Amino acid sequence: MYTNLSYLDEVKFCPHCKEELSCCEAPPIHIGDGLGWGSEILFICLNDSCSVFLKGWDQIEAQYGHHSSYRYMELPDSKEKNYMMVGNVDAFKACVINKDDLRAQNKEYQKIKLAKEELKTCVAEKNIEPVLVLLLSEGAGKKAREEAASYIAAINNFDCIDPLRNHKFRDPALEHWVNKGIKLMLKNNFKKECPYCFEVIKTQAVKCMHCKEDLS
Repeated sequence: MYTNLSYLDEVKFCPHCKEELSCCEAPPIHIGDGLGWGSEILFICLNDSCSVFLKGWDQIEAQYGHHSSYRYMELPDSKEKNYMMVGNVDAFKACVINKDDLRAQNKEYQKIKLAKEELKTCVAEKNIEPVLVLLLSEGAGKKAREEAASYIAAINNFDCIDPLRNHKFRDPALEHWVNKGIKLMLKNNFKKECPYCFEVIKTQAVKCMHCKEDLS
């Protein structure tokens, strides 16, 4: 996850072709001198008709004797002009960042981060929300999700049952701990799930009050 998302609102244009610069992931090293760019994001002109790119092939061939060209580039929150050497026409085109997707990913990341923090006090506060956020988020991490599952019975909130039952867990082990937590919570409250309609009923019930099935 990128640490600085302020660039999402930046719109930059190439001074040579006037096309909008593409927001791209920075390479791990500076192609020219082996040093880092100091930014995880670069704004690059990927217009194949840009004069910088078109003329760069002959310039580099004449100066260095190898087949490469240049792309115009700017760093986030900077007007400094930079030129990046590229070896082919497709360089960096696979690194273009979809800003809308990243905004959504960051929103989910921040939600999970907050839930992990709230997990520390969720039992004392009887707060089921962070438990649900983590258990229903596949990207929350195994350790945090297993910890969340262990708090189901202690929080004792039946509102978690439906969303957890309706979620398709990819990890069978985690699903086991979730089921165990729900069963313990129900047992502590002298309740059980109807084996036919899965509604919560009294442990001693011989007939489901919801689906009317005989349980004797």
